[in-house]
Amino acid sequence: MQNPRGLCAASLTTTAVLLAALVTGCGSSSAGADTAGGGTAGGDLTAQKLDWKNCPAPSAAEGGGAAPSPLPNGGKWQCATMKAPLNWSKPDDGTIGIALIRAKATGPGKRIGSLIFNFGGPGGSGVSVLPAIVQDYTKLATRYDLVSFDPRGVGRSAGVKCKSDAQLDQYFQQDATPDNAAERTAFLNNTKQFNAACEKNSGKILPHVRTTDAARDMDLMRQVLGDARMHYFGISYGTELGGVYAHLFPTHVGRVVFDAVVDPTQNPEQVSLGQAKGFQLALDDFAKDCVSKGAECPIGSSVQDVENRIAALLKKLDSNPIPGIFPRRLTQTAATNGIVQALYSKDLWAALTEGLRQAYAGNGQILMLLSDAMNGRNENGRYSNLAAANAAINCADQKQRYTPADVERALPTFRAASPLFGDFLAWGVLSCTNWAVPGAANHPDVSAPGSAPILVVGNTGDPATPYQGARRMADALGKGVGVELTWKGQGHGAYNSKNKCVQDAVNGYLLDGKLPAAGTVCA
Repeated sequence: MQNPRGLCAASLTTTAVLLAALVTGCGSSSAGADTAGGGTAGGDLTAQKLDWKNCPAPSAAEGGGAAPSPLPNGGKWQCATMKAPLNWSKPDDGTIGIALIRAKATGPGKRIGSLIFNFGGPGGSGVSVLPAIVQDYTKLATRYDLVSFDPRGVGRSAGVKCKSDAQLDQYFQQDATPDNAAERTAFLNNTKQFNAACEKNSGKILPHVRTTDAARDMDLMRQVLGDARMHYFGISYGTELGGVYAHLFPTHVGRVVFDAVVDPTQNPEQVSLGQAKGFQLALDDFAKDCVSKGAECPIGSSVQDVENRIAALLKKLDSNPIPGIFPRRLTQTAATNGIVQALYSKDLWAALTEGLRQAYAGNGQILMLLSDAMNGRNENGRYSNLAAANAAINCADQKQRYTPADVERALPTFRAASPLFGDFLAWGVLSCTNWAVPGAANHPDVSAPGSAPILVVGNTGDPATPYQGARRMADALGKGVGVELTWKGQGHGAYNSKNKCVQDAVNGYLLDGKLPAAGTVCA
């Protein structure tokens, strides 16, 4: 199963749009900072000239859909492909293409340079995400070219392919919380078959999708774009990528912001346990919000009643799935996945309320639609390569290879952290078992002595990247590098919440170079 950490913002945007019609009728991996082959890209690749053209419609691997709409100022999006070494340790072994998108700076004010975004995943297509949410960055667009990209292994950048759309429909219907030996065997076999399909269909790229490889691509990108320093906005997994970049290239760091911050000190089991606690907290907050509305909350009379009814629904679905999006039925796993998806953003709480109400009445459409968004499936039944890239990057980064015995040992702790999500997240740590490529390290090295300051924004109510990770990232970056800002909010990330305090602090640093005081708190 795809680890739910780091859902990219486009999934949340798309989900909200697709849900509108239904609701009216009633969205750690650990990267090793291996410095072998590091350094500045040489020769012909740094001198390459990008051929910027009007952007095509996103590919199926990027999520499909229409070509990006004109920019708010009437300008057009531009796309290009940058050549990067397939193997940074052996640059002469050939190149791959890295898909880029940009919106040129609008003014007023003197242009600073390029501001490169990574919205998370790992596995999210920056080429499709940036146009979907560009309205959130209009102030930054005045002085920066807004740039994003499909990291290697993602979308049009040598995208990893594992299974077909029909096979993925079956894969995501599996029981991901096995209760007995037969179910456990089926779950392990499904994981093994998925991983084998990745090796069969994408074996050439799998050894070269580590976060360190993507960081080196970004430094090449910086040079090709003509920037002396890397100005960067990383969200969710994008904070891990940014931290690894700062470790490898500290003297190249310009103005950098991390939001929805990954804890770089944790192994995958610890990440998943933290998420179990985080999503349980988010569920508690959702339930409190719902019951505070009285009759407008049709899913329970108290917080405990809401959560008891959800638990009863999931237990029932384990053996008796209900109709979802024809011909598929809503399983226990799909329902859990859908609930997790909705807890990424308060904007989806109303959809979750209606989805639960309908599910209690035997209709699983909304919860399945939420689950589909988490898995990268669009309304036409096509999957992006989000799940494939997520597995490939995580498994190339993570040295740990867990066993069923490890999960059985950890289950009591996970269940104590979250009665609803504990099993789901505990079994998910087996996703890299039998992976074709060894993992790089136990956790990423983000120490960055000599780097310019990096603004690290933590959200006290973030379910996917719990708040404690921001402090640990700031500490790991090093004294004088990580500058922590806290937002007392809900959902995954802070800047896109529109909180004025957070946005003023981030904009002040990126646009004017003015850092907030370390430890600043926004309510």
